This record gives sequence, structure tokens and C-alpha cells, in this order.
Amino acid sequence: MLYFVEIDVKIPAEIDPSRLEDMKAREKIASSEYQRSGEWLHLWRIAGKFGNISIFDVSDHDRLHEILWSLPLFPFMTIRVLPLARHPAAIDRPPA
Repeated sequence: MLYFVEIDVKIPAEIDPSRLEDMKAREKIASSEYQRSGEWLHLWRIAGKFGNISIFDVSDHDRLHEILWSLPLFPFMTIRVLPLARHPAAIDRPPA
């Protein structure tokens, strides 16, 4: 199943800087692993924000939930999820 996921991250000002750097490093490792697995298809930065727009291809809602909850920065995220369905007017294109 395909999902459009918009993530906005709001870090509390009082967080310990070394803890934040550790969380960011673990976040990068986690997102890289999910991308390599093929579950996190696209990851796009939102210009001017600490957030992203992503496309996930996972087996079901529960798997997406597991992935999002596993992210180290999850406690600081506001997440919007939209399930995607193929549009009948979409033209099939070969992968880039």
C-alpha cells in the first residue's frame, strides 16, 4: 500500500543539544534502512522547515505505524498520513 506522509518536527528549546544530535544521527540511520528496504520510497525536504514529505510502500496501516513510531524523533513529530490509490487517468511510466 502506498502512503503520502507529511512530517513536521518541532524540537523543544530546552532539549539537551547532545541528546538532540544523537537522536538526529539515529534518525538518519533508521530512515536510510527503511529506504534501502524499499518501504520508504521517497524522502523530500520541505524548504524552510524541519520536516519532510515522504512516500511509503508498506504492507498495511500497521506496518506504517510501526515505522513511524520507531523513528527517534517521533515524540516531536506532527504527522499527516494519506493513503494513496492509483488514479484511472495516470499514465504508466518506467522507473527513473
